[in-house]
Amino acid sequence: MVSTWASANRVVLAQVKTAEKSNEITAIPRLLDLLHIRGCIVTIDAVGCQKAIVAKNDEKGADNIIPVNDNQATLLAAVSEHFD
Repeated sequence: MVSTWASANRVVLAQVKTAEKSNEITAIPRLLDLLHIRGCIVTIDAVGCQKAIVAKNDEKGADNIIPVNDNQATLLAAVSEHFD
């Protein structure tokens, strides 16, 4: 299951079950389709650092906060260089 959580209200907004033998990467875009997130700040753990997921948030008018892990060396280097 993948869930969205409204921290200010302490409530789950929506949930999507991941397909058998699948993972969150395919479920997150389906979950985002259920939500009106224009103007919201969306935080996702590192699994959400996928082009399709970030593009979905952008298309829906949301801002992203997504961590970049060491397993994405090129992206991590670019982000680090930007902030240095």
